[in-house]
Amino acid sequence: MKEDFESVEVSFEGSRRSFLKQVSAAGLGAVTLRMLESGAVVAAEGASEAPDMLAVTVNINGKDQALNLDTRVTLLDALREGLDLTGSKKGCDHGQCGACTVLVDGRRTLSCLTLAAMCDGKKVTTVEGLAKGEELHPVQKAFVAFDGLQCGYCTPGQICSAVALMQEARNGDASYVTGNVRTVGKNLKLTDDEIRERMSGNICRCGAYPNIVAAVREVQKV
Repeated sequence: MKEDFESVEVSFEGSRRSFLKQVSAAGLGAVTLRMLESGAVVAAEGASEAPDMLAVTVNINGKDQALNLDTRVTLLDALREGLDLTGSKKGCDHGQCGACTVLVDGRRTLSCLTLAAMCDGKKVTTVEGLAKGEELHPVQKAFVAFDGLQCGYCTPGQICSAVALMQEARNGDASYVTGNVRTVGKNLKLTDDEIRERMSGNICRCGAYPNIVAAVREVQKV
């Protein structure tokens, strides 16, 4: 009787394993079919094709640069890896920390989320291009004077963002904390709350925010 029971148990175990294998194979086949139908699976020969290249001309820090780019390259990688302009930092690489902020046609832009090919014919300014020779930009001077940096990793993005902020204030651009937007005029004098809001896209892991606000406020007085 015991032997019969053991034989039945072995038989059941074998059947169970066989059944699981069949279910797994069927499930995998269904998933693969859905991926093929949705275009998620790329043919092997397609994966080996050469990348699409594009010739663009970008004015970077006042100098025209003729670039032959992979259309998938970000502006940040083109600056850092292609032109050795390493001031712009790669932080989160998801557009959340602001360390890669540069100016594109005067507007602050997250270079890690911007394709370099999109900047054809545009003017890009990095932190390296703000100073005039040995003369620092007023925002750069203020960051030094008010100790608006500690480790310095986020500082290039902070400075570029602050430079754009000054122009936004001159234009009379409103922010989320602006009161009555109908009364907003040119050459806004920003409160600390306005400065904090407008700089909120730039994260400082060292916590130098009070000094950064003080530096921006000082330049804004001029």
